[in-house]
Amino acid sequence: MPLVFFDPGQMTARLDLQRSVSAPDGQGGATVSQETVASLWGRIEPVSTTLTEEASQRIFSITHRIWIAYRAGLMAGMRFVRGERVFTIRAVNDPDETRRYLVCQCEEEGA
Repeated sequence: MPLVFFDPGQMTARLDLQRSVSAPDGQGGATVSQETVASLWGRIEPVSTTLTEEASQRIFSITHRIWIAYRAGLMAGMRFVRGERVFTIRAVNDPDETRRYLVCQCEEEGA
């Protein structure tokens, strides 16, 4: 597989990586909260925007490609947070299988 050229100097976005944590609520259910796992640098690339209408409301969906340095344990369902912006990770892959970088396909929440 050919090596992917990527300039790490383009990773200028400071991101907090978060995962969901469940805690019993005392009534048989659970309370889900977000726990920050790490703070890291990444590159955010907008990919597409779609507009749908649900219940007479316009819903925007913005997808992004986020590049980060390789990190074990990253999986779909986790999320990145940058200020008020939240990016839910939908898929993760190592573009050239060298464990140098990860590319995360993300969807921005509340866009």
